[in-house]
Amino acid sequence: MAFTGWDPLRDLLAIQRGRVAPGPGGWVPPVDIHETTDHYVITAELPGLKREDIRIHVENGRVTLEGVRRDQGTCEQYHRIERGHGAFSRTFQLPAPVDADGIEANLHDGILIVTCPKATDPSPRRVHVTQS
Repeated sequence: MAFTGWDPLRDLLAIQRGRVAPGPGGWVPPVDIHETTDHYVITAELPGLKREDIRIHVENGRVTLEGVRRDQGTCEQYHRIERGHGAFSRTFQLPAPVDADGIEANLHDGILIVTCPKATDPSPRRVHVTQS
């Protein structure tokens, strides 16, 4: 497995080109995508979200993760805010078609794992998230 070092200039250029943009609530959950011989696996960090807060859509080899992290309440004065709140949406184009009926999603301890089996017949489908 190869790791890429942090390059602030590259990251700023990516933001400027629109490749990475915060959602309306100002946050983008971090996501890893890896491939096995028969699956694509998408792992997203979604702390504080429940399965009812997450929607997953699959169409034409694209997987879209959407959701909302609600604000914890009001406060008289914030001293620091680093955790974003509000809606997010991330869409990923997978390299090959996936079997929409075989996709599984599991949320455990704030980590969402979406397993997408490879296929030759792509069809739109909404995926239901389970919680363990």
